[in-house]
Amino acid sequence: MASDAGAFDQWYSDMGRSALRAQIVGRALGLPLGVDSSSLLPWTGLAEVVAALAPAPGRLVVDLGCGRGGYGLEAARRTGARLIGVDFSAVAVAAAARSAGQFGLGGRVGFCLGNLTGTGLRSGSADAVMCIDAIQFADPPLAGLRECRRILGAGGRLAVTCWEPVGPPDERLPARLRRVDLARDLAAAGFESIEVLDKSAWRDDERALWESALRSGAARDPAIRSLQQEATRVLGWFDSARRVSGTATAPQLH
Repeated sequence: MASDAGAFDQWYSDMGRSALRAQIVGRALGLPLGVDSSSLLPWTGLAEVVAALAPAPGRLVVDLGCGRGGYGLEAARRTGARLIGVDFSAVAVAAAARSAGQFGLGGRVGFCLGNLTGTGLRSGSADAVMCIDAIQFADPPLAGLRECRRILGAGGRLAVTCWEPVGPPDERLPARLRRVDLARDLAAAGFESIEVLDKSAWRDDERALWESALRSGAARDPAIRSLQQEATRVLGWFDSARRVSGTATAPQLH
């Protein structure tokens, strides 16, 4: 998938018009109706992310690379936290803002344009940051993690989900994934209490999604066609990457 905002705008527009895509993704990832996903995190994985961040009611969570906002909105609903979602796609930000009304969160949430390395948010303003399946699009991923560190206040928590190479990087892997090393880059970005875990069960759900997409037909639907093309690419290198979840803490002031 291209990484420019225009390509993502078209991608989000197409998926917003595709009930079949929502059905395929929702079934594979265990998502309830009404939750818009642009990532591959299963519903059980979101529960783990929320537990790792554990924001208190009224605290600020930033959803970096928020897409259409479903995961961040659910995190805010579960915890009572405030939410700012940041994405570089204007179409995604508009869709997330529309979804906010369905969650009944009132003035506790907002969405804005920004990118993984330049959110436009004030330094130290966030109590928690979540970045779901997006950090690999930062150039390089370390720069995105440094932006997370910049906007987090002392003691703030970060949760990141993504993929890493298994062993020596396979040339079939997209270059953006070959660059990811969460444990290394979280340390280089200045985080403490770093934990990176392998999430093979999430990988099983992802495989089920790709295989379901390839069986679905409906090639005239642009969103399904895009999903099938991505499925073909990903399944070609599937076993060369591992699914990971990383958590870390911004250092306390002394």
